[in-house]
Amino acid sequence: MDGWGALHGDAVAVLRGWEPTSAEAAQARDLTLGLLGVGAVAMQRTHKAGHLTASALVFDSTGTEVLLCLHGKLSMWVQLGGHCEPGDRTLAGAALREATEESGITGLWIDPVPIDVDVHPVSCQGGSLHHDVRFAVFAPPGAVAQVSTESEALGWFPPDQLPDPLAGGTARLVAPGRAAFRRASPRPAP
Repeated sequence: MDGWGALHGDAVAVLRGWEPTSAEAAQARDLTLGLLGVGAVAMQRTHKAGHLTASALVFDSTGTEVLLCLHGKLSMWVQLGGHCEPGDRTLAGAALREATEESGITGLWIDPVPIDVDVHPVSCQGGSLHHDVRFAVFAPPGAVAQVSTESEALGWFPPDQLPDPLAGGTARLVAPGRAAFRRASPRPAP
């Protein structure tokens, strides 16, 4: 099975087995499963009707701060993440890859259970939809973030003091992300 096929199969399995964290996430999951019915093409950014993306709310090692980026094109603070790539085998792997690329932090690890799914319009392909599957990612102690080419800035924020302007849907990641942080203790050894 090619990379897109494996990723598509993982996405279907993950979303079918996932217990949504909110009514909005349940609706978005159902829409995303419908999109996945067209096949592996739904994983590719060239699919104008919509495509899957993977993102991550990154927590520091204590769970008291989250890392957000000031997105260069949106001029809003968002969680890290983006398009799936042909070499991605799993959605969690795509989210972890994106978080690592966009934060510059090595040693990140991911809870493979999504914390949210969101569907929102984007300008890809002259107008499309991102079906974004979101995960909680955890940084090692002492992690130092480095701004990538996709961000204007990166910042660590207490979850109850998120910056403005904040992209829609980002704040709703905090509660399920904190639950994932508690569930994922103890942390894996470095």
